[in-house]
Amino acid sequence: MTEIAYRDPDFETLERDDVLALQHSRLAALGQRLEQIPEWQEHFARAGLTPRDLADPQALAALPTLDKEDLRARYPYPLLTVPVSDVARFCSTSGTTGLPVVFGFTDADLDLLAGQMARIFATIGLGPEDRVYQGYTGGMWLGGVSMDLGLRALGATNFPLGPGRGELAIQWLVDQGHTAGFFTLLWYMHLATLAREKGIDPRRDWQLRLGICGGQAISKAFQDEVEATMPEGFRAHDLYGSTEAGGPVVAVPCAHSHPADQNHLINEDSVLTEIVDPQTLEPVAPGEVGEIIITTLVKQASPVLRWRTRDLVRLAEHPYDCPCGRRGLPLIGRVIGRSDDMLKVRGVMVFPSQIEDIVATTAGTAKDAWQIYVTEERQQLEQLDVEIERDTASSRSVDEIADEVQSQIAARLGIRARVACRPEGTLPRYEAKAERVLRR
Repeated sequence: MTEIAYRDPDFETLERDDVLALQHSRLAALGQRLEQIPEWQEHFARAGLTPRDLADPQALAALPTLDKEDLRARYPYPLLTVPVSDVARFCSTSGTTGLPVVFGFTDADLDLLAGQMARIFATIGLGPEDRVYQGYTGGMWLGGVSMDLGLRALGATNFPLGPGRGELAIQWLVDQGHTAGFFTLLWYMHLATLAREKGIDPRRDWQLRLGICGGQAISKAFQDEVEATMPEGFRAHDLYGSTEAGGPVVAVPCAHSHPADQNHLINEDSVLTEIVDPQTLEPVAPGEVGEIIITTLVKQASPVLRWRTRDLVRLAEHPYDCPCGRRGLPLIGRVIGRSDDMLKVRGVMVFPSQIEDIVATTAGTAKDAWQIYVTEERQQLEQLDVEIERDTASSRSVDEIADEVQSQIAARLGIRARVACRPEGTLPRYEAKAERVLRR
């Protein structure tokens, strides 16, 4: 029997109607706060509303959504609801397609973040006795800060190695006996490869039992590959969140939902989540794919209402009956892709994660190295070029591997792609978020 760990049992065991009632109460309080902010008054007025209208929970669906252009139009402090002097810390988005956007955190916001993360850690079974290799960076990015705050609140021992330093990390995993690792699945695979080159067997010599992996969409097949390289019983948990949501605080699996590749919307008392059709913005039914839209309910500085993440997930067929007892916290699948990253090849919708799934399940490939290249406008493609790598330990030829990947893409996705297989070490490696689609 799998042990169930609750950080906040009074909330985590609520029925869905009770969770909704709490959200409605906090929406009304949020409206009272935003009523004092001219910027937010203007935003509500676009829909013929005022912030006070949030006292009616139906008003939220009538509000316009927010996206990056809305935030950049309010540069440098978009939607900041407290004086800058009251902000304890600023964090920023990656700024991969423009100037980074900063989000403020008051002392109360940082306390909130610590509690949200501690709940996530307890959900996956992490405890004060664990030694954690914390591999996410700090600085202006929120990832490492969130992990550090949550580990302190939980009482686990933090080894904040940060990114890189692979030669040191593979030895410290032996010598210091880390039982949990927080970094990307790509970095897990890279460390395992590096360790074997140095005569270290991760399955035998490391003590890892838990992983938290976020920062990018990764296929289930690749996650399975990573788990197979780690010690017996190791589980890598997909963590979802964003800077706009207040951190990596939106969804994580429990011990029961992990085998089904599903995540609980674990902090619904502070982050209200809608799963909607990206075209109509209407809620999707169980089993359907939709875009995640975020509203932060209690964050003091830089709240968002109906933030469009562009991330696509599948709402579970049975979102409210997990055996762990968190019936009020719906289940969603992992991120399939982004609505603005989708490729359309001769009319067929293709997500990079689908290509990754094929690469990860093909014998002889280097699982962490693959790339999609496009040469035309991405809205409508006639041709898809995929490059992969041959694992040096494989006895298969590059032509044999390329032919199988090409055949699998045709069989599963219904398109014909040009696939080239290169020697291992040819393609770029990504320590953090991978850029899988490149224009030649």
